[in-house]
Amino acid sequence: MTNENNRMKVGNKEAVPHDEAFKKLLQTFFKEFIELFFPHLDLLLDHSQTRFLMQELLVDIVGEESRNLDLLLETRYKATDAYVLVHFEPQSYKESDFHERMFIYYSRLFERHRKEHKLIIPIAIFTGDEAQDERDSLLMMIPDHVIMQFQFLKVELRSKHWRSFIESDNPVAAALLAKMGYNKKEERDVRIAYLRMLLRLQNKLDSARLALIMSVADLYFKPNKEEEEETILALLREQYPEEGEAIMELMPAWKRWGYEEGMEDGIEKGIEKGIEKGIEKGIERGIVQGKEEIIRKFLHKGFSPEEIAETIEVPVEEVRKLMKQ
Repeated sequence: MTNENNRMKVGNKEAVPHDEAFKKLLQTFFKEFIELFFPHLDLLLDHSQTRFLMQELLVDIVGEESRNLDLLLETRYKATDAYVLVHFEPQSYKESDFHERMFIYYSRLFERHRKEHKLIIPIAIFTGDEAQDERDSLLMMIPDHVIMQFQFLKVELRSKHWRSFIESDNPVAAALLAKMGYNKKEERDVRIAYLRMLLRLQNKLDSARLALIMSVADLYFKPNKEEEEETILALLREQYPEEGEAIMELMPAWKRWGYEEGMEDGIEKGIEKGIEKGIEKGIERGIVQGKEEIIRKFLHKGFSPEEIAETIEVPVEEVRKLMKQ
């Protein structure tokens, strides 16, 4: 579901605003996504005939709420030499009636496009940390008769084990590795595997596509800045000396770990400290200048250095020094 502001509150929690980045990933690497997660479907499609359609605005059953479909595209189905629709719906949070919503989307698409497209392929991508065995079908029946049976294709990223993908040169695998299944102890290994995948992809993709992969992956990686920054780099250099240095060369995303961020923080704090110190010095200087002005006025009126020192409580040497100036 596309959120109005790319952000949705679920209970008291906020869903990660990843929808737009995910949409760009699918638009750029549609073939690679299908190839990675649905290899049998990949063989049936002619990707050279794929084109993305304008956002569909659909109205729900009661007509009270409108929704934008996340991604809808048209591609050629080889078996029938006809064009079919593929609907993608990323889902980042738990929703008990999601399978019903997918059916509503499918029904509306079928109603609108049934004359031009006899086949519509709905695909849901579950990206939530708890997504597992999500319901993917809707069945209506009476005894001895099925009235309607609907089932969409689905990918549950957390149910995919990360080690199954680390040798892949598929850019989608690299972008989504952090959303796949691993435990706390494996976090560092996952990060290193991801960086090594990036290094291989660097030779196959232009900088814009590589940056897209990194920007999506950075939404999901949550490194511990204090512990992980230096450790990861040290491990890379130790285990993969040549790769470790090469990875550092292509890492604008390291700022997520605190390198550029740390510099920005330091500059910001330095500016703040400088301002504070400047204010303190300014006040001190102002006080000194004010005191000197008072001393000059007393001298102009003929008061002796001793009288001035006693009146404004300053050392007599300070008054005499000012007299000489």
